[in-house]
Amino acid sequence: MTPADLSRTVLHAVRRAVDEGVLVGPVPESVQVGRPGPGGSGDYATSVALRLAGPARRTPRDVAEILRTEILRRSPELSRVDVTGPGFLNFTLAPAGRTAPVRAVLDAGIRYGYGDTLAGTTVVLAPAGEPRAAVLTETVLRLLRAQGADARTGDDATEYLPVRPVPAALAGDLFARLGPDAARWGLLRPAAHDRPLTGDGLLVQHESNPLFTVRYAHARTRALVRNAAALGIPGDGGAAEAVEPEAHALVDSIGDHPGVLAAAARLRAPDRVARHLERTAEAFLHFQETCRPLPVGDEKPSAAHRSRLALAEAAGTVLAGGLTLLGVDAPEHL
Repeated sequence: MTPADLSRTVLHAVRRAVDEGVLVGPVPESVQVGRPGPGGSGDYATSVALRLAGPARRTPRDVAEILRTEILRRSPELSRVDVTGPGFLNFTLAPAGRTAPVRAVLDAGIRYGYGDTLAGTTVVLAPAGEPRAAVLTETVLRLLRAQGADARTGDDATEYLPVRPVPAALAGDLFARLGPDAARWGLLRPAAHDRPLTGDGLLVQHESNPLFTVRYAHARTRALVRNAAALGIPGDGGAAEAVEPEAHALVDSIGDHPGVLAAAARLRAPDRVARHLERTAEAFLHFQETCRPLPVGDEKPSAAHRSRLALAEAAGTVLAGGLTLLGVDAPEHL
């Protein structure tokens, strides 16, 4: 169960409760699901009960308990639904539910995370000439279109993207000096109001350079898939297997990808995508060290290896998809 799946599950529970007369009030257009805050529990949480309490003329905890019953009745992918604090709903995924993001990535491919959250929305951005503003505008257009928006630039612009420009002394040779990939990362990784990255550190092939880490992690996932094929291990044959505890952070990061893309489009903030790719790369590199995807020595391939390879392939697809939206190449070899 992905965060998007869980959001729809909660929304359906709200709608059923209203239709059955258990709750009174308007049904929201969407429900935000995120990581639990301090004092929370489980894998995900939502504060929707606090929003519904006023119109329903009930306490948030009463509303949360009503929704908890509705959700558990129809959601075998969840092992627990708890009410914490003033009325937060906290969700713990069942073992089978944790594999849903992996299967979703393998089914959708590089378009995993694309959606229709902005369908019916028209956005006209002002054309930009300054290098950083031009890169930001181009990238935001891609993010908006990936979420279903009708997005373009034009003289009839309804929106202007404010950005801290590249210092004039550095702008002229930036792309020639760094190359298109490092230059784009340096312009997009900081928030638009922050100073862009323009130093030669963007070219360093070391973990101190986040761009290198992201691209290395992607290349490593592709190498694992190639090596597995050489050993006769199917690429995604274990996607339905249980996820090991050591892999939870990586699966969580993969599951967060659609929400990150939607937020980046809505807020015109490609830096959110870059930061998420860094987290996903770090989670993958830790995962491959603690859960070896390929058999070692005389070890025979097992269901666990197939599951790990499916997870590695999914991680690589997320990294490639995010880099592509940023306009950065995702090489299969480094």
